[in-house]
Amino acid sequence: MRIAVAIPCYKVKKHILDVIARIGDDVDTIYVVDDCCPEQSGSHVSQNSTDSRVKVIYHVQNQGVGGAIVTAYQQALDDDIDIVVKIDGDGQMDPELLPHFVAPILRGEADYTKGSRFFALESLTTMPFVRKFGNAALSFINKVSSGYWQVMDPTNGYTAIHRQALQLMPLDKLSQRYFFESDMLFRLGTLRAVVQDIPMDAVYDDEESNLSIKKVLVDFPPLYIKAFFKRVFYTYFLRDFNGASMKLVLGLLLMLIGSVWGGAHWIGSIVSGDEATTGTVMLAVLPLIMGFQLLLSAIDYDMTHAPKRPLQRWFSCTRRKKDDG
Repeated sequence: MRIAVAIPCYKVKKHILDVIARIGDDVDTIYVVDDCCPEQSGSHVSQNSTDSRVKVIYHVQNQGVGGAIVTAYQQALDDDIDIVVKIDGDGQMDPELLPHFVAPILRGEADYTKGSRFFALESLTTMPFVRKFGNAALSFINKVSSGYWQVMDPTNGYTAIHRQALQLMPLDKLSQRYFFESDMLFRLGTLRAVVQDIPMDAVYDDEESNLSIKKVLVDFPPLYIKAFFKRVFYTYFLRDFNGASMKLVLGLLLMLIGSVWGGAHWIGSIVSGDEATTGTVMLAVLPLIMGFQLLLSAIDYDMTHAPKRPLQRWFSCTRRKKDDG
């Protein structure tokens, strides 16, 4: 398979040439996307890199890390690349780990691989506490919104993706800013693509992160909530209707009935001064308990039914059947 590396460039002039130099010979093409970099990283690469694999792409306007990678993805599809690996240009990601990211895709075990800094506890000692706590919280929220309950470290940008998943991905709808990695997981979840974590160490030098706490606390929650409801609708009502769908509907309905019944009689007892009877209380509590149990069962179904068959295998089988027919 033909492998390409996509490197978004924005204020990475100091590190970009070293990153390119450390990319192994198993890579066919290196896309350097100058995202309207004020340091003119793209021109710096063009003038100083002697690697014939490098293709520099320029953005007239800054589009964010997501926009830069989407440009590289589209170019990779045009160039018939089979696997695209995303590596940041700031030196935080070790290019020598690339074979580990590509291997599960080459073996047909995954459609998308991503780095995770939470496998080795020793490597977390270098990660600032704020980032450590924030990544742990975001990991749980992302599990709920994307459906990939086995995936950690959702904002990790070291990724690799198979061409088949890219072709099915609505690239024009992907978030162009720092929600890009989380949005990728949501979109992959709607496609039922197989995602696998790759262990890697956390590396921090003198680089500055452009992802602020304000962006995480203010901008991310509405996007995660939107992704969650869209995923549930797509997975359990639009594309399929199964036992979990029934449990979601009945569970929410029972909890609504119990809440309305109990709330109405609670307010009535306050106004009248009369205590509610045992039967009235039970009629409120029982639907709440039953609804909660049904929702827990639906969540358990969701957690245990992560995608297991890669898209590349499914489509290759489909193509073989058509050819045999």
